[in-house]
Amino acid sequence: MTIAIAVETPLQDDVRALVSALNAHLHPLSPPEFQFQMTVEQMAGPETALFVARDATGRALGMGALYVHSAELAEVKRMFTLPETRGSGIGRLILNAIEALARDKGIVVLKLETGAVKGFAPAWRLYERGGFARCAAFADYPDSGFSAFYEKLLQPAPARA
Repeated sequence: MTIAIAVETPLQDDVRALVSALNAHLHPLSPPEFQFQMTVEQMAGPETALFVARDATGRALGMGALYVHSAELAEVKRMFTLPETRGSGIGRLILNAIEALARDKGIVVLKLETGAVKGFAPAWRLYERGGFARCAAFADYPDSGFSAFYEKLLQPAPARA
């Protein structure tokens, strides 16, 4: 299967459908107050780059976003692939594209928040195989027990004067 990964606007009907499918998937897994979902409007902001995976026909199969917190810290957000495509490597391709853009931007550390219940095990495997390691809560995420946090050092931290 030929897959193309590109930065696209989230303000497209097929991307909105992916976001809706992701939200429906997440809804039963964690309490709503511990689901930190960006809307497509939020993903359209200048601090976010949304990657969309498409097949040869142009069908949107998955997505993931890079959200830049600062010159040194960025976050992986809204990772999702259609259920029928899981296990085909699309998530890995999206994660690789996100990481490559973060490196191009000079980001030092890439972090993410995902769920901490068994239903998130495939996500944990994806991130761990991608070189991410568990870490403490970051940004304004609560350390609730409903979230698992990961990080990957992309380059040495700049020297402080």
